[in-house]
Amino acid sequence: MAIQVLKVHHLELASPLDCAYRNASDRMVILRCCGPGAFFLERVVFPFEILSFQCPPASEVEIWTHGLGGPELLESCPAQELCLESSVATPSAMNPSVIRDFTPWPEAG
Repeated sequence: MAIQVLKVHHLELASPLDCAYRNASDRMVILRCCGPGAFFLERVVFPFEILSFQCPPASEVEIWTHGLGGPELLESCPAQELCLESSVATPSAMNPSVIRDFTPWPEAG
């Protein structure tokens, strides 16, 4: 029993991941993030909207939509794939012609 308590505290002390998701589709989607320690996040993401969120490491992200037959899983990925990198260059440091195409967030859709 004491070992399980230590594991839960270890998970709670781990630094959360800073993540972002951009809905590049023309349909509303639902982002579900499930992680260790009963972590759960569910948000509606409208077309072309960017959702930034924090989650524990080892979380899994699912993107759902609603079709004619009911809910449909569009994609699933580890939260690390949606991590914002601190080493990403900022648009102000780039050539103005590149700023137009700059997008630091992973896209799906």
